[in-house]
Amino acid sequence: MHLPTTRTAPPERLRIGKCVVDIASREVHAPGARRPMRLTPKAMAVLRVLAEQPGQVVSREQLLAEVWPDTLPTNDVVTQAITQLRKALAHGDDDAGRAGGIETIAKTGYRLLATVQWEAEPDSAPTVHSTAAPEAMPAQAAQEAGPALAALSPSPRAPAVRGRGRGRLQPWLTLGLMLVALLCGAIGALLWFAQQSRQGVLAGEGGDERVVGMPRLPYRLITAGGGFDLTPTLSPDGSMVAYASLSSDRSGTSILIKTTDTAAPRRLGRPGPAESDRLPAWSSDGREIAFAREGQDGTCRVMVAAANGEANEREVARCDYTDLLSFSWVPQRRALLFGSMTGGNASGGIRELDLETGRWHDLAYNSSPVDFDYLPRYSPDGHWIVFVRNPQMGDLWRMPAQGGQAEPLTRENAEIRGWDWLPDSSGLVFGRRVDSQSRLYRLDLERLRLHDLNLTDAESPTVAMATGKLAFVQRRPHYGLYRVQRDNARGGYAHTRLFASNGRDAQPMVSPDGRQLVFNSDRSGEYAMWWAEIARPESLHPIEGLLPETRQPADWSAQSNSLLVIGRNTQGQPLLYEVQPAEGRASVLPAPVDRPLQGLYTGDPSRVFVLSGEESGGASLVLYDRSSKPWRALAQLGDVSQARFDRHAGMVLFSRFSDVGLWRIDANLDPASLSQLDDASPSRWRYRSWALDGQGHAYYLSSTPTCSTLGARLGVEAATHADCIAADRFSTVNGFSIAPDDGAIYLPLADTDGAGIGFMELPAREPSFLGVLPKLLFEHVKPPS
Repeated sequence: MHLPTTRTAPPERLRIGKCVVDIASREVHAPGARRPMRLTPKAMAVLRVLAEQPGQVVSREQLLAEVWPDTLPTNDVVTQAITQLRKALAHGDDDAGRAGGIETIAKTGYRLLATVQWEAEPDSAPTVHSTAAPEAMPAQAAQEAGPALAALSPSPRAPAVRGRGRGRLQPWLTLGLMLVALLCGAIGALLWFAQQSRQGVLAGEGGDERVVGMPRLPYRLITAGGGFDLTPTLSPDGSMVAYASLSSDRSGTSILIKTTDTAAPRRLGRPGPAESDRLPAWSSDGREIAFAREGQDGTCRVMVAAANGEANEREVARCDYTDLLSFSWVPQRRALLFGSMTGGNASGGIRELDLETGRWHDLAYNSSPVDFDYLPRYSPDGHWIVFVRNPQMGDLWRMPAQGGQAEPLTRENAEIRGWDWLPDSSGLVFGRRVDSQSRLYRLDLERLRLHDLNLTDAESPTVAMATGKLAFVQRRPHYGLYRVQRDNARGGYAHTRLFASNGRDAQPMVSPDGRQLVFNSDRSGEYAMWWAEIARPESLHPIEGLLPETRQPADWSAQSNSLLVIGRNTQGQPLLYEVQPAEGRASVLPAPVDRPLQGLYTGDPSRVFVLSGEESGGASLVLYDRSSKPWRALAQLGDVSQARFDRHAGMVLFSRFSDVGLWRIDANLDPASLSQLDDASPSRWRYRSWALDGQGHAYYLSSTPTCSTLGARLGVEAATHADCIAADRFSTVNGFSIAPDDGAIYLPLADTDGAGIGFMELPAREPSFLGVLPKLLFEHVKPPS
């Protein structure tokens, strides 16, 4: 019997419900829209991935891997693409119009709701296309089998087969492909049922389901007392962990050691009454632990103690109190590798300390005087050193172990929150802040590919080199917005909660007229900027089409009608936006800057300041004339971490990446007007924890053992007087504001907080689907023993 052949052609159009998408032009034709909407190339690519799996949940990780391969984007790019797709599909009056046709699955991904049809041009020959999963295959099985099906089954994008003998080969080819598809479907079904059993759902004899229990997390918390357990370090065999733990009375931290089970910990070392021990580092032979001991008087010592607690601790080096102190062990030698240090024991670069002789050895490599190199670590094979350059807004760098040319591994200007080597030196695991949380990533050094480890609220990873175990800090703070005012009648401060939610709110910026507030939050499940009139809570709504950055807060215009905001587009590129929040409009400004970090209004409507990031991790403040096209740079000031324009005095106040303190300069950035306002605060790490009031005074938030949120005025002439705003509640470190009229402070305070140590097997690299088919078949089909 001769089977008829069907000519396949690349689809030209995609019908989603009643909306038609022209693939070549990337235009979406919706029945209720006045004109077609053109998608960006990345948004179009996201739509095609969703359309190939209609009705199924597609994870953010899959979208990042397929649409942004070989790059290091954040989740922001996916959110921007989904926002654009929803706008394009929103005019449909069927499923395509409901929620923009795309449903958000919290903490997972997205699902295309509407029906999907792939179509060729009307004048082309008939085509047969199918993007839906086989009806006999569960949705999740189809998703897991997707890569194999895409490789082995007919694709709607595949060109027609041409040439002699095509008629004879086509039936057998079609039949073979159908058999392979059935095989993959059966394997996918087996995988789906196996995963369901692993997740604790069993089928009864009558076809019903019994709920057995919650799915197992890939990790378990080995410290879960509700306190603050930070900076873990694993023993080489992964059987024990040392970490810094905040005492119950918050008087200081101690180093605790425990096995990686539920056993009680023991204390390492004997800090004095006014001292804190922190930053433990386990030696590569498992015998010793180095740590820092700091006093409330500013003293700092690096100590070494036996891990088993049998020998006395001893001092090996002096340091100056700094929240950016870092050191690690040199493999196979009794030596410590230090990052940059400040103060009386300062060193601008990376150096070694030989513990036998007490001698320092500076490594020769390329760095500038303003660079700060943090968390250096030798690779397990001893060939490389990786470190974080300028960690306040930094990237991971690598250089040969003996020194030499250092090169960047990432180019994100991100907030890196700890990292460690993989045991085979092939890659790294690191934490970084993304929107309102920290996540862990694995970086493949051979191809510089980034992989999300799917661990939310995770930071400070540490890896056991002999066994590949992974420990990390899991911190899940819930920050709410508060208006804080001095209570003269009762003394102290009164706290008023604003816009309550279950999300995390940050960077509240009150308008100059004191009537409006913008802030960033994930309260709706997606990260966005929100606006409201303070006296009308019902006016609260997100600014559509804007994915805000978390590095710097927004800046209000003097008229309180617009904002300068840094956001990211669908490709993950940071851009300068001007926002009219009351109208819900956001437009991109043509700032000639590759990496804008902050925008500031000046007293002149034709001029703006833009903080521009540099590849090295530093930044410069540039004054632009925005009335010219293109914008014309008028002046520039280097080494700026955050700036604020004081309208009261017409001055710019700013902090530096390279040093502690606060400076000021005139609105023209004239070097002759430069002076230092404060030589002690803010610290290099808390460079965003200061703001201006209506009279041009700078106000700084910090933390002490006795007060979680301490406020003080900055300035050489300002007294050392400080007020405890919240004794037992921490504030975020990335922005707050002060109302010019009444001096009320708008800031996020932690409603719930704490940190525990998570422990798990280091996730293995994922092999290809076809490579594991035989193993999966054997494991899931073999008879029970």
